[in-house]
Formats: sequence, C-alpha cells, structure tokens
Amino acid sequence: MWPFRKASPFRRVDERFSVTGQIRPEDLPAIAEAGFRKLVCTRPDGEEPGQPDFATLAAEAGRLGLTAHHIPVSGTPGPEQVAAFRAVMEAAEGPVLGWCRSGARAETLRRMARG
Repeated sequence: MWPFRKASPFRRVDERFSVTGQIRPEDLPAIAEAGFRKLVCTRPDGEEPGQPDFATLAAEAGRLGLTAHHIPVSGTPGPEQVAAFRAVMEAAEGPVLGWCRSGARAETLRRMARG
C-alpha cells in the first residue's frame, strides 16, 4: 500500500518540496486534495515489475489539474538532471511532490539543486 495512506503520507524536505514512495493513479486525487500542484517522478520506467509507467500517471495527473515532470535518476543525479529539477522548482507556484521507489532519489535531487 502506498505511503499516502499512512499517518505520515509524505516527508517534507523543505517549505516547497515533499517526497514519497511510488504512487499509483488512484492516489492522485488525494495528492491534489493535499494541495500539491506539481509532481516530479525521479524513477525510471520499468525499474520494477508492476510499477505504473510515468505516462499513465502524468495523464491522470493532468486530468486532475496537476503537472507532472519526469526526471529519471539511476544512481547519483547528473548535472542535466539537477538543472531540469531546478527549472521545475523555479517555475512551481505551489507545493511540489517528488517520488521514486522510496523518495530518497527525489530528496537527493532537491538537495543537489539547492546547492
């Protein structure tokens, strides 16, 4: 079951960014209700059997008025990934939720983008 259903649905990294583990399309209404407007997936498609692909999640997010960005990371984020993430955060006008398998890669990317 996705972490959003637990007592602590996501881990707040800073005032603008929170992270969580893998999400599913059915989790997106609750994410929108929580006030997130932008989503950043740092998990590559096909990393694990049964993982929803980014396109499916992005389509459902768009239907709910959310904007989803895919910045896949395997290992340590590179300069291009950090720059792409920084651009997403600079354009964000509200809270941003990042996810990967556990949330760790998304959090690392945020920390690197802050310098």
